[in-house]
Formats: sequence, C-alpha cells, structure tokens
Amino acid sequence: MMRTTLFTCQQAKKLTTRSFSSKSIQEVLKEQIPLKQEALKKLKKDYGHRVLGEVTVDQCIGGSRDVKCMYYETSLLDANEGIRFRGYSIPELQAKLPTFKGPAGNGEPTPEALLWLLLTSEIPTIEQAKSITNELKLRAKLPKHVETVLR
Repeated sequence: MMRTTLFTCQQAKKLTTRSFSSKSIQEVLKEQIPLKQEALKKLKKDYGHRVLGEVTVDQCIGGSRDVKCMYYETSLLDANEGIRFRGYSIPELQAKLPTFKGPAGNGEPTPEALLWLLLTSEIPTIEQAKSITNELKLRAKLPKHVETVLR
C-alpha cells in the first residue's frame, strides 16, 4: 500500500478535536495551505510515475463512472455507506457541528459550519461558524457595476 505524508481521515479527526476559537478562517488557512502544498509536492515527486489503473472506453462514454482519477479530501460518496465529509458521516456531523440553535447536537448543523469543516478539516466553534456567516453577509451585496451589467 502506498504511504504518503497527506492527512488520513483519522489524522483529520484528531486535528478537529483541538479548539481554534480565536482563529479566523483566513488565519487557519494561512497556516494549512503551505503544509498541504508541500504534502502534494511530495506525493507527486514520490509517486507521480505510479499507475493507478486502467480506463475503458465504456467508462469514458459513461461519464467516468468508477474511474479513480481525482485526488480529493473533502468528501467521499459510497453507494452502501452514503456520503462522508472529511471522514465524518452525516449523523456524526449532526452531533459535532454547531447548529442554528447554537451548540452541537442541538438541531441541524449550519451550512457555514460544514463549509468551515470542508475548507479546514477542523470542527469549528460556534464563533468560527458565525464568523463565516458574517463574512458571507458582508459579501452578499452585488457591486454596482455588476447590477448594471445584469440589467
């Protein structure tokens, strides 16, 4: 089996247990991006020549079904198990992510909490999820030049 320095689901889950309540999304990503870039460079250097499998014409015509050709960490869709986000099932996220009512496990998680998780691999605090909500609200108004083009 191929070993890499990239995060596994278990490592990502360990990372999410830490609290980063004082860090913004920009601060967290500023720390994480160089590490991810280095890990991908190493993966490419160490394994770039490796063959992953074969692809048939039927698979190409059929929309690349069952073709393992894309590296991703954010989600995984399994026909039997369902979707996982950063290694977590939907019920696990319902128990861990901040909700519309506040604390985790008290209702449905907010989309902003899931967005934080997808971007950082970390379970956000309530404050961090709210900071994403506020950031999106600040960006919600279309600039005047865009409104003009749309009319």
